[in-house]
Amino acid sequence: MEALSFKTAPAKPQSVERNWHIIDAENQIVGRLASQIAILIRGKHKPLFSPHVDCGDKVIVINADKIRFTGKKMQDKQYIHHTGYPGGQRINTPTGLLAKKPTEILAKAVTNMLPHSRLRKEYLKNLFLYQGAEHPHQAQQPKTVKVSMQGVRSMEPAAAK
Repeated sequence: MEALSFKTAPAKPQSVERNWHIIDAENQIVGRLASQIAILIRGKHKPLFSPHVDCGDKVIVINADKIRFTGKKMQDKQYIHHTGYPGGQRINTPTGLLAKKPTEILAKAVTNMLPHSRLRKEYLKNLFLYQGAEHPHQAQQPKTVKVSMQGVRSMEPAAAK
């Protein structure tokens, strides 16, 4: 007796089709936005997702300096790193980071939502963060993405506006 076989073949790096998405981060909550960006960068929204292959899309985030936190996190949250020297622990708040490196808050949030594997660096090459509303990727014709609580919704290409 012959049985029907519906096996899913894993994705291969050569067969991955990459799309370009543009997200406006103005007045978006950091964690909720970062989780949706991580899904797009990783490719988990695609039916041919494979965890061992970088099959994600390219994501452009504009107005990354106009993100917000809920509650009192803007003053209470701390970003801690160590320089490697004795007494080299450095503590920064989101307010301080916005003043020095406005896109760094969203970059850290997306980075920490990606898996801690060798592919993390490859995933982060697909993320482009910009402070203002301008970006140099018009030639790629990115699609505008609306981020909401229900997930990501793709819209028309950004150049068609």
